[in-house]
Amino acid sequence: MIYTTNAIENFNRQLRKVTKTKGAFVSDDALMKMLYLVTMSVTDKWTQQIREWPSILDNLMIHFGDRVKLIY
Repeated sequence: MIYTTNAIENFNRQLRKVTKTKGAFVSDDALMKMLYLVTMSVTDKWTQQIREWPSILDNLMIHFGDRVKLIY
């Protein structure tokens, strides 16, 4: 949950950072294009590995072993 929440908050912060600096957009399409480009830029970073994932997975298995599905 922590990683999911942080990722969502980070994504929203990136969108706000771009739209905050603009006073107004020429059209709705201009806004959508800007948000699309920012989304493409931000999602490129999502392919990185999660730090200390093996340790996190071990703890999840200890506490929620019956609900954690391992995918290999």
